[in-house]
Amino acid sequence: MEAGGINTHFHEDGEGDPLLLIHGSGPGVSAWANWRLVFPILSKHFHLFAPDVVGFGYTERPEGIRYSVDIWVDHMIAFIEALELQNLSIIGNSMGGALALHIAHRRPDLVGKLVLMGSVGVSFPITEELDAVWGYTPSFDNMKRLIRTFSHDQSMADNDDLVELRYQASIQEGFQESFSTMFPSPRQRHVDALALKEEELKGIDKPTLLIHGREDRVIPLEQTSWKLAHLLPNAELHVFSQCGHWTQIEKTKPFCDLVLQFLNR
Repeated sequence: MEAGGINTHFHEDGEGDPLLLIHGSGPGVSAWANWRLVFPILSKHFHLFAPDVVGFGYTERPEGIRYSVDIWVDHMIAFIEALELQNLSIIGNSMGGALALHIAHRRPDLVGKLVLMGSVGVSFPITEELDAVWGYTPSFDNMKRLIRTFSHDQSMADNDDLVELRYQASIQEGFQESFSTMFPSPRQRHVDALALKEEELKGIDKPTLLIHGREDRVIPLEQTSWKLAHLLPNAELHVFSQCGHWTQIEKTKPFCDLVLQFLNR
């Protein structure tokens, strides 16, 4: 499907009110890699749309494009408008949470409710772990280290099939080439670029559910979701213990239960 002049790859399933799922950033990331476990559950209740944001997955990579927050937000707004989605809620994961906040700030008419998981959107000192994610160079061992970084359950990195799957995803044609141009050093500036100003966040009055893993070492709870909970006027925060940055993977069923309870309220 074309959205904003970009041939956009997306996954769709279910019926009912639309629910847009925006993935995060990372090597080999795609909508399906982020959302494959929650799709069978959430699609029983909502009409799901999970696009590959431009530069990621199987969406077109226009020649000469310079990736930025504005490019990504404009692409997602164009996607929403192209499908004429009404009464839309958005789930944003990590960087996708920041994009969801920017959409709600720029086009509040498009958004009903927000679910932000392990989200950025405020400025914070970049962690060594996020710096390593954005600075990834392809190798099996580097992917193994990243999986340890993302998950609280360290045994996930001992699953060589999973590591190989994610590594192979990161080296598909065009994937690393585009990813390596998105977050060049020094990387603090990319955290700051994704952030909204405090007054902008205070102006987003959409009902918002913030979800975070207590052991998230990539995007620290205290410096992100905790701040967002104080700035967004209609926000509530749920923290999963024994959970890292991969909330939807490490806590799939309780995550979906929480989301459904919030959206159906």
